[in-house]
Amino acid sequence: MPALRVSVAESDTLGKSHLRMRDTKRQTKGVKVDVRTIDGQPMTAKAATLPVGSALRIAPSFVAQATLDSPPVTVTVMAKYVAAEGRYITQSVTADAARDDVEVNSRLMRTLPIGRVVQAAALSCIALTLQGAEAVGAEWFSVAELTTAEGRIIPEWIAKDAAARGQTELRMDIVEILYGTAALAGEPPTKLIQEELAVPHRTASDWISKARAAGRLEGMTSNVGRKANG
Repeated sequence: MPALRVSVAESDTLGKSHLRMRDTKRQTKGVKVDVRTIDGQPMTAKAATLPVGSALRIAPSFVAQATLDSPPVTVTVMAKYVAAEGRYITQSVTADAARDDVEVNSRLMRTLPIGRVVQAAALSCIALTLQGAEAVGAEWFSVAELTTAEGRIIPEWIAKDAAARGQTELRMDIVEILYGTAALAGEPPTKLIQEELAVPHRTASDWISKARAAGRLEGMTSNVGRKANG
């Protein structure tokens, strides 16, 4: 299983100065999420045991809990990876009122940002290695851990290299990582690739098609139902 191919010196830079390490409490779009395994342990890259694509591993399932300000409830979501769908599918949702005057009813349940909770949690459940996956002592990181202080998944200097002419192998590695991150979390892959690599929609779509043709995107499907272009 290939991985993001960088030198030892570059991987050290990635791990120490360009990346902001996170705990299992992930905040995305205003939703702060505590992510755990099904048995209640904090989610780490070690729990990502299921290979997808050619360079990623994911946790088979997770439980995410988020305390919301509006409505004032604590929502708990359990989701699992379903291979036929190529992404995480929500299996159960519960809501606990944070105040006595809040009634949990069908109308309130319809307002819960379940998709945002799943998207935020999934980043802690997708893992990759900056070394070869078969390397002795290869260290795996969750995507949440690899997110930069600026909110990027791929550091800008690597993104520029990936987008450069002639960097086909590196580009395919990056496209796989970004496509998997978005598709598994229920977000548009093409949009993420456009933003991270600073390329137009047409280019991102073309790279996705080539990555899929190369077998790089096995087990991952965009939730908008388009396998080739996200």
